[in-house]
Amino acid sequence: MAIDKDFIVIGSGVAGLTFALKVCKFGSVGIITKDALEESATKYAQGGIASVMAEDDSFELHVQDTMETGRGLCHEDFVRIACREGPARIRELIGLGAKFDRIRGAEFDLGKEGGHSKRRILHANDFTGWEIERTLIEAVHAQDNIEIFEHHMAIDLITRARLDEKVDPGSDEDEALGLYVLNHLTQKVETMVGRVIFMATGDGVAVAYRAGAKIANMEFFQFHPTCLFHPKAKSFLISETVRGEGGILRLQNGETFMENYHSLGCLAPRDVVARAIDYEMKKSGDDYVLLDATHLEGYRIRERFPNIYKTCLEFGFDMAQEPVPVVPAAHYMCGGLVVDACGQTNIKRLFASGEVCFSGLHGANRLASNSLLEGLVLSHRAVEKAVALFKESRGVSQTHRIPEWDPGSAVDSDESVVVSHNWDEIRRLMWNYVGIVRSTKRLKRAESRIELLLEEIQEYYWNFKITKDTLELRNIAITAQLIIQGAMTRKESRGLHYNLDYPEPDDANWKHDTVFHNTSHRLITQTNPRIVTHE
Repeated sequence: MAIDKDFIVIGSGVAGLTFALKVCKFGSVGIITKDALEESATKYAQGGIASVMAEDDSFELHVQDTMETGRGLCHEDFVRIACREGPARIRELIGLGAKFDRIRGAEFDLGKEGGHSKRRILHANDFTGWEIERTLIEAVHAQDNIEIFEHHMAIDLITRARLDEKVDPGSDEDEALGLYVLNHLTQKVETMVGRVIFMATGDGVAVAYRAGAKIANMEFFQFHPTCLFHPKAKSFLISETVRGEGGILRLQNGETFMENYHSLGCLAPRDVVARAIDYEMKKSGDDYVLLDATHLEGYRIRERFPNIYKTCLEFGFDMAQEPVPVVPAAHYMCGGLVVDACGQTNIKRLFASGEVCFSGLHGANRLASNSLLEGLVLSHRAVEKAVALFKESRGVSQTHRIPEWDPGSAVDSDESVVVSHNWDEIRRLMWNYVGIVRSTKRLKRAESRIELLLEEIQEYYWNFKITKDTLELRNIAITAQLIIQGAMTRKESRGLHYNLDYPEPDDANWKHDTVFHNTSHRLITQTNPRIVTHE
């Protein structure tokens, strides 16, 4: 029996929870999250959220900083919307109970990060993402009309095209009707039907692409410049706000270097800083550079960055007494599902917001702390259009049309090592061939290998019963393919995409988005996606 909801939200970060809270006044809501409700990218956002809150700042300056950092590919119409509507959305969060740091309990203690001309980063020490997540979760739990499905993962969207071969995926006639979801506690596949589907999770790029959603600018993947260098630290990021408060990047011999790359030095945009660190490490052969905050008052470091200070100390580094070793790390996807200014994709009733989407805000490089801003603003703007579509379809159930999940002849796997092996290989090939600095030769190698991996993954997917690991592997492989194809298509260097064979930007030919659209009825792509480069 299918689970029937008016609105289905996939993802439990700032984008998904904001939308769920606003639409639950109009109908029933189901929130799907593949882990516990609080586990999301939002939870781990340290730095803060960018917004014009100071008298010496202006919307025009925020727009200018965003556009400059985006290297000519930001969509100015949505940049202006996000910058202008941001303060109102933040005040709503504060009204729900979010507490941002203030100076003596009065005005906000605004931070500064790379690419910003003014102090405009609201923060809750270095736990900003968690403070926002905590606030939204408490508000969600207070609603009777929201049902939460933890440890559930989206498998594939159910669309009109999937049920009717005469309808092309992603065409004007196509619309989202629901999705198949894996409950990975019971290992059962459940069918969910909804009048509106809201995508707010990273896996959503691959899920929506398979269904025919347009995907744009996947070549622009942001590398955070300062990840703690330690074998057991995994991907612990040291917030850009450390540099905003005066932290200095140095080589291991103590010399500074960022002044050689940008007039803003250590507070240059992230693409410049990450590339500079990468170049200096390759030139010297060193494994890391140093982030030096020892000239700042110790109490200031401990009070402003309690989580960062504590974590570094656990790994043997006292930030107040010694420089910390750092390296760049893959961090944020600036491309994603193409949406309009109300979060609508090209598939009717399918909306998206947050990191999974491409609204045009970030362009070729994201301005620091604009990510949480995008999730708040776009999710709010999606409500009116989504509710109108819901009201239009109210009382019309599609449940009878949607078949239950059919596992076919799939059996339990006795070769789980295949999943872990392929996962590791994708990570290595993406870092080695599609990293901070690329070349056509490396990209071609990555393209060939990812196609072979996709074939292996497809065979495994259909032969064995699905698991969370299998689904994540399939999504990662398709997302990797889209990143590779975007990087191969763009014959220039701009923002986060740097190709040694095309080292300069080419405004005459490439000052536009790169859009991919899968028009196949197959559920997994083995060949190159159709490329639409002038949308």
